[in-house]
Amino acid sequence: MMKNIITNIGKFILLRLIYPWQYRRFSKGSIEEGKVIFVEIRNEKISNSLKSMYERVIELGKFNIKTHFLLEGVGSRKENIKRTMAFLKDMGDAQYVFLCEANNAFACFDKRKETKVIQLWHGCGAFKKFGFSTADLKFGSSKSQQEKYPLYNNLDLVTVSSPEVVWAYKEAMGLSDDIVKPLGISRTDVFFDVEYIENCRSKIEALIPQIKGKKVILYAPTFRGDVSNAKAPDKLELEFMKKNLGDKYVILIKHHPFIKDLPEISESCYEFAFDVTHELDIDVLLCASDICISDYSSLVFEYALLNKPMIFFAYDLDDYNDWRGFYYDYDEMTPGPIVKDASKLVDQIELASNNYNYEEIKTFKNKFMEACDGQSTNRILEHVGIRWSYSEDK
Repeated sequence: MMKNIITNIGKFILLRLIYPWQYRRFSKGSIEEGKVIFVEIRNEKISNSLKSMYERVIELGKFNIKTHFLLEGVGSRKENIKRTMAFLKDMGDAQYVFLCEANNAFACFDKRKETKVIQLWHGCGAFKKFGFSTADLKFGSSKSQQEKYPLYNNLDLVTVSSPEVVWAYKEAMGLSDDIVKPLGISRTDVFFDVEYIENCRSKIEALIPQIKGKKVILYAPTFRGDVSNAKAPDKLELEFMKKNLGDKYVILIKHHPFIKDLPEISESCYEFAFDVTHELDIDVLLCASDICISDYSSLVFEYALLNKPMIFFAYDLDDYNDWRGFYYDYDEMTPGPIVKDASKLVDQIELASNNYNYEEIKTFKNKFMEACDGQSTNRILEHVGIRWSYSEDK
């Protein structure tokens, strides 16, 4: 009880007093034209969600580019505060700020209008609920708590993958039409780069020679539980899968980055199953795999751009729906078979190689990924007023 009171007091002091004071101190002068900040909330390096935009702005060669890595939830609290204070100081005279996650330290003050903040987000489509959409569910905090410590203030632009999903982001973030725009998702541009896609397979074969001559199954589920105590799903029966699929397939496992304690792979499955959570980026895995098994992860929207089979291993669907919920009916939206046990999963993997309904993927892609065409990064830059040779490159 006392610990919670102290924690809440500390949070109030930081978000309502110290962080706003720090920003006000350094936002009194003039804007530095051409100063662009890329901020990662949790990562220690530029993530896939910012990479395409980051590289494009560097390519333009006329900007003062700054990067900040706040290490929220992944480093010490002291280090996080120190890094956040440095970011707020730098932001005081910045012209543009790009980020790809929500952050209440960033949203707790009144931003100067001259600074444009672009939320590229880290996922596509509209799958599981978040933000204000979860206010009455077990997942997330209450509406009053979200209003007290907002996550989505100070945004000038939120880019989404299709006109279809604008409504969901407006609801989740409490924003309006003039902020949420279906300009596409910057990170998806790589999925239209043929050379990049071809190199992904070679990259994985160099790391895991066992995949040569075999089909690659990617298992990329989302986490279970709360963000602060995320757990991995544990119903994948690797021994059974190896017995039935091991002669033709290997499986690469990519757990959600929130998960700290990864499930062990038994020694008997070492030549069949490989945990690459820390070794390989998800974009590389999506491009190199032949089949994707997921559950409630938004990565299936990106995978649809590659026109490859998907299987949804949703053994706890009812519980997950009650706990967090979805923006669309799960059975109707998913472009592939839904299975709830290992036996059916193996059956669907074997069927996917020969008899998969690609029309489902096409319909899904057209609905949820309409604005993702390989030019999202360029289109976003044009929208915020960063000029380059878009018309020539297009």
